[in-house]
Amino acid sequence: MRLLRDMRAAVAEWSAHRVLRRLMDTVGRPGLRSAAVEPGLAALVDQHAAAVRDIVRESPHPAGRGQVATVAPPRTSACVRLAAYARSLQDEQRRSGASIVMQQDGTWRPTDWTTLRLIAICQVSGP
Repeated sequence: MRLLRDMRAAVAEWSAHRVLRRLMDTVGRPGLRSAAVEPGLAALVDQHAAAVRDIVRESPHPAGRGQVATVAPPRTSACVRLAAYARSLQDEQRRSGASIVMQQDGTWRPTDWTTLRLIAICQVSGP
């Protein structure tokens, strides 16, 4: 039984790293590069990153009391919770029909909430 639980945890961790690597490639690196040269954007991303840290931090409060519910159980690693949160944001974005407007002519000024939050997730997840 423990072996099966350990295997599930390993697969969840691998999958989470994969989700976060893809997010970093598509949104994170360009967004963080833009934030590095735009102080206003950097401040927005930092604010979102603080909120992301609070959301994925384990809390004794059940979802619904200031916490965002994700598909990750509460005893999973921070990486798995972070990836679950990113996936839920991306799913919601797809359902709403919105998309991330990427850079044109070397400049990118993400202003929508979801894109800023995804960039912040990349900042929190690290390189």
